[in-house]
Amino acid sequence: MDNYKLNKKIIDNFSNTRLTQLFPPVLLLLIIALTFLYENSLNTEGYIETQKKLFFYLNRFLSKLPDLLFNITQLGDAIIFLPFFTVLIIYTPKFWSTLLTSSFIGLLFSVSLKKFFLVPRPAAVFDNDSFTIIGRTLASTHSSLPSGHSVTTFMIVTTLLFAFMPKEFKLKVFWSSIILSIGLFIAFSRVGVGAHYPFDVVIGCTIGYIAAILGIFINNNIRMGTGLINLRYYPILMLFILIWMVAIVSEIMDRNLLIFYFSLGALILTLGLTIKTYLKK
Repeated sequence: MDNYKLNKKIIDNFSNTRLTQLFPPVLLLLIIALTFLYENSLNTEGYIETQKKLFFYLNRFLSKLPDLLFNITQLGDAIIFLPFFTVLIIYTPKFWSTLLTSSFIGLLFSVSLKKFFLVPRPAAVFDNDSFTIIGRTLASTHSSLPSGHSVTTFMIVTTLLFAFMPKEFKLKVFWSSIILSIGLFIAFSRVGVGAHYPFDVVIGCTIGYIAAILGIFINNNIRMGTGLINLRYYPILMLFILIWMVAIVSEIMDRNLLIFYFSLGALILTLGLTIKTYLKK
C-alpha cells in the first residue's frame, strides 16, 4: 500500500469517529464520581481510603516481575512510546497530526486536573515499606490524580485503535481487544511500581480516550496533516529526530533500560527512511 492509500485509509477511518463516542467515557467518569459520593468519599482522604486495599493488592500482584514492569511503565512517557510510531510520519501524516493534537489536549487535561484535585501520591501517604516501589520514589503531595502516564498511554492507543480499525466485525473485536489490553497493562503498571492509586489509572485512561476522540474530531474538521510529508520539511524532521535520539540516549545513560533501546532503534529506523525518501525524491 503506497503512502497516499495508507493515509487515505486512516482519513476514512477517522471520518467514522463521532463525538457520540464520548458518551461511554463521560458516563464512566460520572459513575465513578457518584460512587465516591455515595461512599461519602468525594474528598482526598476518602478517595485514598476507599481504594487502599485495592491499591495494596494490585501493587503486590503486579510487582512480581519488577524488571519487566519497570520497562513497561516507561511507555507511559510520550518521549519513549511515540518513537515506535514515528515511521508513520512518512506514510500517514494524518495519523501524526491527529496524535499531536490529541497529545496537546491530553496534556492540558492532565496538568489542569492534577492542580485541581491535589491528591498526594501513595508514597506520600503510606509507609514506603508497606508496598513495593520500583524505580524512583514519587512522593509528591499534589500530583496523583489523574495518572499522566495513563492519559498519555490511552491517548496513543485510542488514536492507534481508530486509525487502523478493520472493517470486518470479528477483526474489529480482535483488534480492539488487543490494543486496549496493551493499553491497560501499560497504564496499570503505574500501580505496580507504586506511583498511583487504581482510580488514578482508570480516570487517566478515560481522559486519554476522551483526548484522542477530541483530537480526531478536530482534525476531521480542520484538515490538518497533509504538509507533514512535504519534502521541504524533511530537514527539520531529521533534526527533530536527532534531538529526540539524544534525549533517549540521555535516558539510557541515566537508567539503561531495555525499552529505551527499542525506542532509540525505532528513531534510527525512521531517520534512515526519512533520509532515503528525501534523497530519492
